[in-house]
Amino acid sequence: MTWLGKIPFWLKTLIAFALGVGVALYWGKAALPVLTPIGDTFIRAIKMLVVPLVFFTIAASIARLGHGEEGTGGRAVKLGAQTIVWFMITSAIAVSVGLAIGIYFQPGAGLAGLPLTVEAHDSIPAPIDVITGIVPSNIFKSFAEGKVLSVVFFAILVGAALSALGQKTKALAEIVEQGSQVMFKLTRWIIQLTPIGVFGLIGSVVASYGLEALKPLIPYIGLIYLGCFVEILIVYPTLLKLHGLRVLGFYKGIFTAQQTAFFTCSSIGTLPVSLAAAVDNLKLPKSYAGFALPLGANMKMDGCGAIYPAISSIFIANYFHIALTPQHYLLIALASVLGSLATAGVPGVATVMLTVTLSTAGLPLEGIAILAAIDRILDMMRTATNVTSQILVPTLVARENGMIEKESPLLTRVAKAASAAGS
Repeated sequence: MTWLGKIPFWLKTLIAFALGVGVALYWGKAALPVLTPIGDTFIRAIKMLVVPLVFFTIAASIARLGHGEEGTGGRAVKLGAQTIVWFMITSAIAVSVGLAIGIYFQPGAGLAGLPLTVEAHDSIPAPIDVITGIVPSNIFKSFAEGKVLSVVFFAILVGAALSALGQKTKALAEIVEQGSQVMFKLTRWIIQLTPIGVFGLIGSVVASYGLEALKPLIPYIGLIYLGCFVEILIVYPTLLKLHGLRVLGFYKGIFTAQQTAFFTCSSIGTLPVSLAAAVDNLKLPKSYAGFALPLGANMKMDGCGAIYPAISSIFIANYFHIALTPQHYLLIALASVLGSLATAGVPGVATVMLTVTLSTAGLPLEGIAILAAIDRILDMMRTATNVTSQILVPTLVARENGMIEKESPLLTRVAKAASAAGS
């Protein structure tokens, strides 16, 4: 079996993808009792890592400030502000791409009689409830329920306390750092199971939906994927080039995270893999990546929060024969850019974001039910785009602050020489 170890990881995943599709097409829904548990187990294994990884990584990152490794707390505030500004800039670009595609192709025009799939969705909390909900009344309950924003808040407080106490808590800070290292090791082990998880996940999707039910909505699905591809293949490479970074080095470094996001449909679930890609492959500083990526997994949604609601709003307006005005488009853009921040940490963020956008623009919420049946297929590409942007922004900020290690595949030869000269 030593030959298995010689097969590249991406090829193993591709083979598993093809096998999953083949099994699903051959056996259909009869394969679900086998495929579904495989995919579900893989997702559960990844989600198992999220809360402890977020806690230890953020607490260790903040704690380092008090032990002379990463500068001052003022720099941490500066990095946090830069990160959020870039979140909003890239979200604005993404919603512009979505609107441009929707306006040009006019999805939903001429369609009628699509089945409405009635689903119960989580109620949308008010923005003030989201903000107050970040502060946990019981941190152990937040850990148990996987409330990542609350865990992030508590981890920042623990890290800040360790930083403020300095040498007095050096031993405890070392334990927290060791906990972070343990979680990264566990993450690397779980990543190796990706091909098995992909086999079950993609097989379940194909076996559940088939092809006939998708035909009327294939053009709409194609536009969502087109918008995501424009972001991943044009917008993000342009931003990387403008920052003097190697595009190929970036995408080779994050490919495993993109794969995991595509098949699990969970930014939070992919977080352990994203962190490993950013730190191990791209050589971003662990102290900054450990803070920025968990924040991005909750707040940075170019796929779910920008491209998807923009194109879907135009689709729903066309389906219900509503003529959109410039005011509609402006409201859609504002809701998409600001809504991701207001709904940070809310379950089912894509549906929530579309609901917020439709409500803001005065469009019928019944349109959400039309798209419910194909949501999993859309969510694969949306989440891959989300995760790509969640790693991209810390990469840009790290570059602007000279924090990328000179061994990073992101740096060109000229940049590496400049980095070596400056060190």
